[in-house]
Amino acid sequence: MSVDSFFGINQAASGLRTAQRNLSVINHNLSNASTPGYSRQQTVQEAGKAISSYDGSGMIGTGSEVKSVERVRDDYLDFKYWSEEVTQGEWEAKSMMLGDVEAIFNEPSDSGFNTTMNDFYSGLQELAKDPSSDAVRAVVREKGVTLTKYFNTTSAHLEKIQEDINHNLKAKVEEVNSLATQIAEINKQIYNEELNGNIANDLRDRRTVLVDNVSKLINVDAKEVVQGANVGGSVKKQFVLSISGKPLVDNFDVSELKLSVRENKLNPNEDVSGLYELGWADGNNLQVKGGEIKGYMDTRDGNEAENGSPNFKGVPYYLKKLNQFVRTFAMSINEGYIDQNNDGIIETNEDGIGHADGYKRGSFTGDQPSGIRFFTNVDSDGKNISTNEFLDGADKVVDDPSTVLNENIDAIYKKYSNITAKNFAVSKDLFDSFDNISVSDKPEEKGNINVLNQILDLRHNKELFAEGAPEDFMKSLISTLGIDTQQANRITENQQHIVEQISNRRLSNSGVSIDEEMANLVKYQHTYNASAKMISTMSELYDTLINKTGV
Repeated sequence: MSVDSFFGINQAASGLRTAQRNLSVINHNLSNASTPGYSRQQTVQEAGKAISSYDGSGMIGTGSEVKSVERVRDDYLDFKYWSEEVTQGEWEAKSMMLGDVEAIFNEPSDSGFNTTMNDFYSGLQELAKDPSSDAVRAVVREKGVTLTKYFNTTSAHLEKIQEDINHNLKAKVEEVNSLATQIAEINKQIYNEELNGNIANDLRDRRTVLVDNVSKLINVDAKEVVQGANVGGSVKKQFVLSISGKPLVDNFDVSELKLSVRENKLNPNEDVSGLYELGWADGNNLQVKGGEIKGYMDTRDGNEAENGSPNFKGVPYYLKKLNQFVRTFAMSINEGYIDQNNDGIIETNEDGIGHADGYKRGSFTGDQPSGIRFFTNVDSDGKNISTNEFLDGADKVVDDPSTVLNENIDAIYKKYSNITAKNFAVSKDLFDSFDNISVSDKPEEKGNINVLNQILDLRHNKELFAEGAPEDFMKSLISTLGIDTQQANRITENQQHIVEQISNRRLSNSGVSIDEEMANLVKYQHTYNASAKMISTMSELYDTLINKTGV
């Protein structure tokens, strides 16, 4: 191939085109310097294909050309970001939900458990000073009501949190499905744009941002698989986004997640109705290993692995502990029973005296103990029930106070399984008459407050719970919650630092530096001006050659 007479202008024109293309890319970078997820783009510039000189003296360059425009991206940092973001999403959700649970217990405060329990026992102590006073008996009853209301409201608030988490879970699953659909649509656009060998940089950035969003919600693995070549010879790639090995997005196809209401409660005694089970829309089981969705599921369902629940102290765990407290506390006040080994085997306390063993005020010799329970529960209509309604045929018949768990006691013990923190209540009998508040263990014996003393002593009975006395139990529960919340906050904070570090590395690699782009702008501006000057010079040469030579 020989060099034509205007070859120099062609060379200079290629420089103009190359410089102009570089300036266009710089302009695009500067315009998107603050665009979230945008990757800095740069041209791949090469020397033009050289041609042979007409006299065979060598090869002559043809100028320059831009082969492609590529985005600057480190795939390793993307994968690293996604793997850490999923942990951050999980613990952010747990930290937020445990913080809400902690706020419900509201300790220490003037309206928390310790204050309520102090007020209840202060009322009993005042009754010990003046057992005949109706006013003091009214205070005792109302302090008991306040104590039960504390557990009622705490339980109701915990159930509300469980319901709120359930709604949040639904919203997050819908978001995952929406993002998956968007990714599949972008995959189609990328495929169409890259059929001819181009690189759809901006579309790929948009897809990466969507994967960033999904990775915070649920554990995902993203990869681009080579599937041969397109008709034009370019590499054919298929993008796959999977959860625990099953594709959520398989290039153009989406397998959606589905929520369905559980037929059976995971935690039968603690869960509210209508909780969702998460799976694939095609019916396959889904294993969630991280992300906000796992954080919500763990706090909604976590009950230390009971009944197959997550091994996490979530809302059901704290409901379970509150139920355990009110049942044991009510039973100890009413019956004088304790669970010494915390194994479900109920034994009498030292003297075997509870409120049910006391006598009504005004009882005469020959009368039997009242058998009235101080605490029962409310019925399905929210009304306080009486002792007879509570026992429903189970009678306490104990000839020897030291008797351990005969059939009658066992039958009564089982009745306490009906008491929960949500329905815990003062017996209707105490509203019928103040005389039903038991103080004495013998009839017609003034100054006898043995029953009341036994109830007062239960406050400091270290054998009542595995954790110790009643206040020790609640202190242990609230301390456990505080420790778990601090741990969640600490892990969240650590993860934020890790994610920020990776994000900064991504920005340093892929982000747009205004200073760097301005330096390149000046460089390519000079290149453009030099190429233009070369065309002007070549034009003068040709003008002289054509118009002035040989005249």
